[in-house]
Amino acid sequence: NGKIEWAMWANEQALAAGLILLTGGIVGVAGQFRDREFAAYSIAAGVFVCLLEYPRGKRNKGTSVERTGQYCFTVCVKSFGPLTRNYYVRAFLHAAICVPGGFILAAVLGCVCLGIASLIYLAAAIRGEQWEPILPWKESARKPVGESIKLPPQNPPPRPPAEMRRKRAEDLEAAAYVNPIAVTANDD
Repeated sequence: NGKIEWAMWANEQALAAGLILLTGGIVGVAGQFRDREFAAYSIAAGVFVCLLEYPRGKRNKGTSVERTGQYCFTVCVKSFGPLTRNYYVRAFLHAAICVPGGFILAAVLGCVCLGIASLIYLAAAIRGEQWEPILPWKESARKPVGESIKLPPQNPPPRPPAEMRRKRAEDLEAAAYVNPIAVTANDD
């Protein structure tokens, strides 16, 4: 039952594409390429894509690992509601963003990667996936800790069954174990 969560792959691809687009734009502006306005656009588009894609979404099954410091970005992305939650919107948004950056050589790779991310988001949307934020656990939502967990075990593992555990030393005769194997002194 290995259902692929396409949005997870699209998120990683789009974030990488945003960074490549940003880098290509910086190279285009700093290198004073012809049509530098497209390079400046690539910088702005790269920053926007990185801000949108930095917060990972919650996975349907398994554990969802958030990126370091993603909480503030999650709150911002979540505030736009269905515009950022719906993967059809993200697919078409990324497809539209990647077109103008393709007119300058330094940003072409980022645009191609963003186009691929757009197609992966489209596949995720067709399969019914949507973005859900990873939010921190609320203390009240946790189950109460059981009594046995509050008191840790007194003896280290391996723990023998209850009837075999060492008895208290107050009664030395009762505390002694009966050895099932006869022990004899070896008088060689």
